[in-house]
Amino acid sequence: MHAITIPEPGGPEALVWAEVPDPVPGEGEVLVDVAAAGVNRADVLQRQGHYPPPPGASPYAGLECSGRISALGPGVTGWAVGDEVCALLAGGGYAEKVAVPSGQLLPSPRAWTWSRPPRCPK
Repeated sequence: MHAITIPEPGGPEALVWAEVPDPVPGEGEVLVDVAAAGVNRADVLQRQGHYPPPPGASPYAGLECSGRISALGPGVTGWAVGDEVCALLAGGGYAEKVAVPSGQLLPSPRAWTWSRPPRCPK
């Protein structure tokens, strides 16, 4: 799979699209095929070298993502392969796949479609 890596801290040019090992969901985790990722202040700080990933978290940036569950790790209940989800996670959202603790998932809103996101009300 591919992920956006940060070999050296810096500006936006520090972000490198690279081939990396596929994540494997562990106990209580699901594997999400990422369809979209958010960009927030913590991601910018991580790129600049001021916000390292917490111990045990993915080394890749991306604290918000959405996509579809492609695999369940041991002990996961309440979720199924194929569920569309969004996640607030400790890292790894800037990748094609990410292992996410099931407690950090939310179901995607019913009005959401990947081809046309809902518009904000006026």
